[in-house]
Amino acid sequence: MTVRPERPPRRGFALGHRLLVAAGVLVTVPALIPVSAADAAPAVHAQVRVDQVGYAAGAPKRAYLMTSTTRPGAVFRVVDARGDIAYSSVVGADQGAWSTTFPHVYAIDFDRVHRAGSYHVVVSAGSMQVRSPAFRIDTPARLYASAMANSLSFYQYERDGPAFIPSALRTAPGHLNDEHAMTYLIPAVNSNGNFKGDLTALGVRIDAAGGWWDAGDYLKFTETISYVVGMMETDVRDFPGQLGSGSATANYSAEAAFGLNWLEHMWNSSTKTLYLQVGIGEANSKIVGDHDIWRLPQVDDTYAGTNPEDRYIRNRPVFRAGPPGSLISPNLAGRLAADFALCYQIHRVSEPARAATCLKNAETIFALADTRPGRLQTVIPYSFYPEKEWRDDLEWGATELYDALSAGPVPAGVPQRQAMYYLRQAAHWAHAYITGPNDAADSLNLYDVTGLAHFELYHAIEHAGNPPDIAVTEAQLLGDLAKQLDRAVTQGATDPFGFGFPWDTFDTTSHGAGLVVMAAEYDELTGTDAYARDGSRWLANILGANAWGTSLIVGDGSTFPECMQHQVANLAGSLDGAPPVLAGAAVEGPNSFAATGVVSGMRACPANGVDTFAQFNSATAVFQDNVQSWSTDEPALDLSATTPMAFAWQIDNDPSVP
Repeated sequence: MTVRPERPPRRGFALGHRLLVAAGVLVTVPALIPVSAADAAPAVHAQVRVDQVGYAAGAPKRAYLMTSTTRPGAVFRVVDARGDIAYSSVVGADQGAWSTTFPHVYAIDFDRVHRAGSYHVVVSAGSMQVRSPAFRIDTPARLYASAMANSLSFYQYERDGPAFIPSALRTAPGHLNDEHAMTYLIPAVNSNGNFKGDLTALGVRIDAAGGWWDAGDYLKFTETISYVVGMMETDVRDFPGQLGSGSATANYSAEAAFGLNWLEHMWNSSTKTLYLQVGIGEANSKIVGDHDIWRLPQVDDTYAGTNPEDRYIRNRPVFRAGPPGSLISPNLAGRLAADFALCYQIHRVSEPARAATCLKNAETIFALADTRPGRLQTVIPYSFYPEKEWRDDLEWGATELYDALSAGPVPAGVPQRQAMYYLRQAAHWAHAYITGPNDAADSLNLYDVTGLAHFELYHAIEHAGNPPDIAVTEAQLLGDLAKQLDRAVTQGATDPFGFGFPWDTFDTTSHGAGLVVMAAEYDELTGTDAYARDGSRWLANILGANAWGTSLIVGDGSTFPECMQHQVANLAGSLDGAPPVLAGAAVEGPNSFAATGVVSGMRACPANGVDTFAQFNSATAVFQDNVQSWSTDEPALDLSATTPMAFAWQIDNDPSVP
């Protein structure tokens, strides 16, 4: 799959003027201990990798044997908690080489095991015997209940402002000064993201409190929050039993409303003014930025007393996207229109006045979309989130506006009252995407939402009775989804673990979850299981069935990141996997490099500096669980947004549920 470069240098803590540069923590790891001391030299190195959350009873089930020597015909046993053998067979085909240490990866398939319970896999070959971590087999509803609850808790941990939720990690609110924040012009920045001179105030204060922190830092971006809110609202609307009002443990309704409330503060409907972000990551040699210091959020309002260098830590700037009434970057306009249109769909009956306001906001913002943009507006600096595609966002926004207007009587005062207007707009932008420069070059994630927009538009066209006078057909939308999925399948064929996205790039976790969602959507639209097996394996890949044997989501599985580049997790968390941890946080995942560098105040993690995952790295893809390694170990809002939907689809597609 062709993948465009993303996020260099992204949101990590870059080298600021208060940054203490470390030599790094990569160490030479001794050779793997032989699985059996009886093995003849050279020692045999072997590992078994499984989905640590578990396997749905009726779904495909694949584990992997990684070994340093050829082991065709090795026998594996699936053993239950009592020690009884539930299934036994020989390992499958050699899937290819992973690294010089592990030149052989064998498939272990046990689809026939359906009985609910706890299991582990034992592989034997001669004197070699290796055992997997424990995993469960169960119904999807029971299997993913904790994971969905964990995902919700991550966003609750990330809450900023007075409406924080007390927990073992969060004991006080942060950034209350944001309630009366000054607004500023967007500053000129250099190639490192540092701005020149001072900021230019606009003399207008707004209430920018609330919202979620973007990642391991405390910045707040319209770019990422607009994506997360739309995903959450879709979860609440489409999966009420799993992620909405029908769930006792993973109801996203309040969290979606919390995020939307912040977006309403970043959009002044009276003056038609949009604001982009709160806070600065990189400042300059005379001004401290967020990435220069390491602390808990509650200290910022009074940080460093009256020291002028720290003034933008105490009183964080809010940056205006453009003058009142100006055109809006189409990526933001499309996502915000979708957010507010979804708000109308969800609340039109229960809160009609609020819903009507949301619908007016959605239409106004969509009408202001700049459809001939240069470089898109994202965040400051742009290099943190270098988004390039925007037609997908307008497709999504227009589709949700169609769904809103076609849901029933339209409230008074709405500029555009004809649902078909937006269906034609959605089809136009879908066609523009399909025939555009970035067609099917990505999967569902912050940078490309066609994995959701195409699915929504397909249903909208179906609802409208398949009108002949629109720019795209259901078949074309379905074909484009298949094109993206087929590229992922082709990519998976080059990887011994079958992952549909390259391991040596940014956002591997997020892309994996996005592919799982898209596979489920395609199969729902076609009434087939064309990509069910692939989707099941891609989900397993991010939950432990990978070379490193770690789940890439905190708290999901027996091995997960413990040393994230996240200030609250580092300063208030356990650092050893025991509670409290930042449960539900999806980290960047394996990448082509592991970043280094420390900020004064960081707690060293791991404490001994040993990179336990180095032995499993390949020549191109690495994973490091280290507070320094933002490139592999930092969580973020957008990275975690797709996993709840991926889990919910597994439950929704469970054939045992009527």
